[in-house]
Amino acid sequence: MPGGQALDTVLMVSADLRLVEANGVGALGALGDPTRRAIFECLAHQPMAVGQIAELLPVTRPAVSQHLKVLKEAGLVTDEAVGTRRIYRVRSDGLQAIHAYLDQMWGQALTGFQQAAQQMAARDTAHEDGQERS
Repeated sequence: MPGGQALDTVLMVSADLRLVEANGVGALGALGDPTRRAIFECLAHQPMAVGQIAELLPVTRPAVSQHLKVLKEAGLVTDEAVGTRRIYRVRSDGLQAIHAYLDQMWGQALTGFQQAAQQMAARDTAHEDGQERS
């Protein structure tokens, strides 16, 4: 680390912005894998069984099941037994958590941008005032 400082064990996006562990963050992490994202997108179109998903993607049924387990643990999908099959569908609460997280981050980014723009404007004004007096 620069200056010999070690970061604490709290997850961080940058040195100044701590990453808040929330459902939205876990859900985003789960969607970081391209195969999981493709499975999620299939389910966004319609509820499906593991076999149906495996037919659409170049992935085996066991692999689809493992990816669905991760998506379910992240709160993005839910399943229900229908006869001998389990039907998976997108969980709206999971999408709302992602939306809330991104809204929060966007709000923080806009606030930071506004503060930086105001500081730059104040510096420019001070600099211009200093030149006029010279």
